[in-house]
Amino acid sequence: MKRLCLVCLLLLSGVAGFAQTIDTAAYKHSLQYLQGDGVYETGMMVFLGGLKESIWNHFSMFIGDAQALAAIFMIIFFAIKSYEMMVGDKRMEIMPLLRPFGLAMIIIWWGGFVKMVAFPTDLVANQTEQMFNSVQSDVDGLRFTRAALMLQVANSLYTFEAQADVAEKESDTWYGQAWNTVSSAVKQGISTVISPLLELKNRLTVGMQLLLTQTLELLGIWILRLATYIIFMIQIIYSSILIILGPFSVAVSILPAFRDSFSTWVARFVSVNLYSGIAYLIMYLCGLMQQYALTSEISKYQALVGTSGAAADMTKMAAFAANGVLSFGEVIIVFLIGAICMFTVPSISTWVISTSGITSAASNAGRGAATVMAVARKAAGSFI
Repeated sequence: MKRLCLVCLLLLSGVAGFAQTIDTAAYKHSLQYLQGDGVYETGMMVFLGGLKESIWNHFSMFIGDAQALAAIFMIIFFAIKSYEMMVGDKRMEIMPLLRPFGLAMIIIWWGGFVKMVAFPTDLVANQTEQMFNSVQSDVDGLRFTRAALMLQVANSLYTFEAQADVAEKESDTWYGQAWNTVSSAVKQGISTVISPLLELKNRLTVGMQLLLTQTLELLGIWILRLATYIIFMIQIIYSSILIILGPFSVAVSILPAFRDSFSTWVARFVSVNLYSGIAYLIMYLCGLMQQYALTSEISKYQALVGTSGAAADMTKMAAFAANGVLSFGEVIIVFLIGAICMFTVPSISTWVISTSGITSAASNAGRGAATVMAVARKAAGSFI
């Protein structure tokens, strides 16, 4: 009998060692590995910036064709103007005749002209990006602090549920009668042995709650990232097409019938290039919301586990565990709100620079992205 008790003690001591609290530093690295180093992954944002610069360097792809087309349109333009002056319909004017030469110079110096037009919007993007970076560093720190507190809550639940199971067993009639005949030292020894075993059993239940919570948060953060990446990709694609095919718009605008083609191109290019500045501004505002939500949940987690030597609130812990997830939902809701706000970037851009074709194209892209996100939510729902 003594040998059997010794073997049980050795086995349960190994179980107790396995059930120790997980290292929060290692948990932080694991969270970074699974969910990224921030709300918006740094590597992906750098990749999008490098992709934009790479594509914009191909602005000269159709310069030669546009120059040839501009030369043909200049001949047609001068022929029309010469005929009008010869028949007496119009008088001799110098400035209208200089306009085709100015447009031809724009095509020749297309790269410098594009950078000049994009310069004001780049200033807006740089300023709003700095605002976003200033708040996002705080958000990332709060995010890992909240994750560590969530882990402490889970570990507390492991211990509390094990203690509750022991108390339940002690309350049984047959167990209580037998318990009265045992000395206090033996009672303490048996509780020390049984509690880790029950704690290990409860880890399965609480672990599933923690898995469900992290799955929901990962889904929310990836919906936000997907919306952000889609907006930046739309901006890269639209601006690249406008830059590469823009010389044809300039060349066509030489003809009187397509005179507004060049001004329309400038308005659309400025509107599309504003996407970055507006997107970073929305990300900054959403970062303030994330900061508030994280701070709010951190204070609630601290009230659960107890801070500054205070004991954990068992009543609140029991009510919190009954929710099924180890989250208050504020951070997840803020992530979804941020994703919805990101799709308003094209509409806001047209408020600043009014255009005709960008709104419809962006709305079509937004509807397509919304469809993809709906499919992703359904798939995630079926998985959960």
